Amino acid sequence: MTAPVRISIALALSLLVGLTGQGLANSRGMSAAVAQMEICTGTGPVILYMDAKGQPTAPPHYCPDFALMLLGALLPDAAAAPVPPQQALPVPDRTQPSLIARILSAVPARAPPALI
Repeated sequence: MTAPVRISIALALSLLVGLTGQGLANSRGMSAAVAQMEICTGTGPVILYMDAKGQPTAPPHYCPDFALMLLGALLPDAAAAPVPPQQALPVPDRTQPSLIARILSAVPARAPPALI
């Protein structure tokens, strides 16, 4: 992806999060609807939602945070696991000697002093 496309996508997503977050914050600050009242008018019935004090409020807000959890009801419970290969890695050849040799020092370690 080119840099201008990545930058524009990042800006668009940032604006989208900011705008939707503000709308959710406004709806969460309102009183919760605990009752509803149906008023019959000449054009048809109108339903008003009321809070605990009897004041009109907004309709109940259904949180979209867990809306994707509904997909669990439609999708199968578990995905089929892939079949593992019979032999994932090649078997090392253990008949060859080790190619890593220990480096021996030219000066051997000395013994403790003889006078002690």
